[in-house]
Amino acid sequence: MSDSAASGPAARHHVLAHLTYPEVEAILKNTRERPVVALLPLGSTEAHGPHLPLATDSLISEGMAARGAAELARRGLEAVIFPTIHYAVTDWAAAFKGSTTIPREVAHNLVLETCKAIKGMGFTRVAIFSGHLEPGHVACLRAVARDYQAATGEPLVYFDKTRRRHVQRLTPEFQSGSCHAGQYETSIVLAARPELVKTDIARALPAHVVPMHLKIQAGARDFLECGMDRAYCGDPSAASAEEGRDTLELLGQLLADELQASLA
Repeated sequence: MSDSAASGPAARHHVLAHLTYPEVEAILKNTRERPVVALLPLGSTEAHGPHLPLATDSLISEGMAARGAAELARRGLEAVIFPTIHYAVTDWAAAFKGSTTIPREVAHNLVLETCKAIKGMGFTRVAIFSGHLEPGHVACLRAVARDYQAATGEPLVYFDKTRRRHVQRLTPEFQSGSCHAGQYETSIVLAARPELVKTDIARALPAHVVPMHLKIQAGARDFLECGMDRAYCGDPSAASAEEGRDTLELLGQLLADELQASLA
């Protein structure tokens, strides 16, 4: 990811971790005349089958951030990408070593206070988005959005991929709900960080269809109770970098749409 990309003097994006504080001050100098948005990627540290890294959800969010910031720049809006938060509620994968869950109230406060701090710097809008879709995590982020608006009087842009209007635009496997470390996520990691995918293992994994929404409705509480004894469902063997690139471009466009609409 480049530190900045330009399509005109007011259309650039930046990576906060690569900037100095005077550079941030300069970016935020005239936000009343020129809006500047902050993108905060959210991920997790969680098992994603025997073929994908524990950072898969974070990698997905970082890919969204890069594409979303570039799309905003094309539309004339300046964006700053903040460092990813890599820990979340990941109770469903707790049986698998390496998965690192934190309590919901801790996750809530971590994200909320980070967003409030970003707003306090002078950013026009703050946006959060996550590759991690555990029900407790999604509920946590929806509560963060509500509490942020109550505290600041302004909306927090939460790009929620689980909303129907977004689900309908994404891949058939994502729409099916059987997509944890399957074709959908494996494709994205192949596009973003192919060296981290154990492709020989992915190609050998059989398709494993698990209707997660039905399992949740039936009372399942983790991957094992869903029959996911290898921490995946879907079809990793069908993944491709081309699909991953297309999906990331679409996610970036949808993220940019939400931010632009919030500024209208």
